[in-house]
Amino acid sequence: MSAPVAPRRRRTFSAFGEVRRMPSEYEIVTHAKNWTMRANRAAPFEQNPSSVPNLWMKCYRENSPLRADDWDGFHDPDALTYKAYVNMQSLAETRVQGALEAHAGRPVTPAWAEVLGRVFTPSRFLFHGFQQIEAYVGYMAPSSYITNAAGFATADFLRRVTILAYRTRELQLAFPGSGIGSRERERFEREPGWQPARCAVEHALVTYDWGEAFTALNLVLAPAIERVMLGIFKEAARAAGDELGWLLATFLQEDADRRARWSEALSSYAIERDPNNEAVLARWIERWTPAADEAAAGLASLL
Repeated sequence: MSAPVAPRRRRTFSAFGEVRRMPSEYEIVTHAKNWTMRANRAAPFEQNPSSVPNLWMKCYRENSPLRADDWDGFHDPDALTYKAYVNMQSLAETRVQGALEAHAGRPVTPAWAEVLGRVFTPSRFLFHGFQQIEAYVGYMAPSSYITNAAGFATADFLRRVTILAYRTRELQLAFPGSGIGSRERERFEREPGWQPARCAVEHALVTYDWGEAFTALNLVLAPAIERVMLGIFKEAARAAGDELGWLLATFLQEDADRRARWSEALSSYAIERDPNNEAVLARWIERWTPAADEAAAGLASLL
């Protein structure tokens, strides 16, 4: 009689199923980490399934028109982990600090400072709104792969707000009495050119379906507005002799491009998993495009 064969030990990456390769570091630290999506649970949160948080998740995530049978199949094209993101942005911040130090004491013209006070320094309110929407998308997302990508994009917006605040203080010291550093909120709330963008971001902040919030911000509002706030602004800054403004916009464009890559990949993946998602995304894009166009036109008028 032969000795019983011990059962084969399961590898630590058995959560991936019967795979024939070692998962990447990105997959190991990202896969199935969304605790509100754990299997064999009656509800996302450890509460009564009819509690408000559980009903919220059911309504705006599980019952979203944007659906896929396996959201974990989506992967960030840049395969960012927390370690990789921190290292990458540490180098990026070194470049920003180098640019700030290299251009310290180089004044801009009063005419250009007036433009910066109208459109550049008040934009921290807009991008803080974008940060909040992106954070909501990440929190509500049905996969940790999406949550992580949105989390890094949220950090990118926070980084932008921080850079804007630093530059605002520099300009305030250089142009006392100009309103820079003190009138940004008033301009954001009352300046006619800002009102379409303010209206758009405030409506996006109360868009509760995770899929529509993602579409509104990542596919429509942010790309349209950043064509002005990064693209047109960058060229206007260079024409005005503001080399620092041109450099900062160039550096921030890298964050926008990275967000665009995973947003496009997620949209394509959703359509691959369920062709009905194409019509869902198209409907939301059509809904938000007029607001984005008005916002972009209003901001362009300030330049």
